[in-house]
Amino acid sequence: MNTQTDLAREQMVKQQVRAGDVLDERVLATLRQVPREQFVPAAWRDVAFADVGIALPAGQRMLRPMLAGRMLQALELQETDRVLEIGTGSGFLSACLAQLAASVHSLELHAELVEFARANLAATGTRRVEVQQADAFQFTAPASGYDAIVLTGSLPVADERFQRWLAPGGRLFAVIGDGALMEARLIRRIDGQQFLGKSLFETRLSALEHARPAEKFHF
Repeated sequence: MNTQTDLAREQMVKQQVRAGDVLDERVLATLRQVPREQFVPAAWRDVAFADVGIALPAGQRMLRPMLAGRMLQALELQETDRVLEIGTGSGFLSACLAQLAASVHSLELHAELVEFARANLAATGTRRVEVQQADAFQFTAPASGYDAIVLTGSLPVADERFQRWLAPGGRLFAVIGDGALMEARLIRRIDGQQFLGKSLFETRLSALEHARPAEKFHF
């Protein structure tokens, strides 16, 4: 028999994620399997499946379920993929990525969130995720690159360093823009220095800390 938690999770998937044009059955199954409520701070457990920005340590917020689903769908993850996540947060998206790919290397700036995410991942038995405390803007990617990269915070202006970390055929999901003008984009590395960008949808997302700000024009 379904519990109230199961019913709330299914409602989240149907009314928020699927309604947001996330139709990939692997992604929907992942969001049903990963226990989102166990990645939420205790004070927010009652609204773990709601369409709200749940507060996290260090002044951060969890991704809303629909945006998490759209990110996962856009990346077209394969079981052999090596994924880089920038901004671990609670570890929920990390766990979802690990369900769909071979391995996840997640960078988190804040020590509080590193500890929180590691504890959540351990408590849920999530494997194949390495959480590292690091500033993505000071990080050196391995020469082999990654098959998929996801930024969980926005970039006020495009930063090509992240697409250069892709292996041939790799995909980068990033939200780019400032203020109300933000665009979710997928950038695919064709080979060598050839990249193909695609606009996905409009959204709003807090900027990654230490990201280059947009230029302000003064008249």
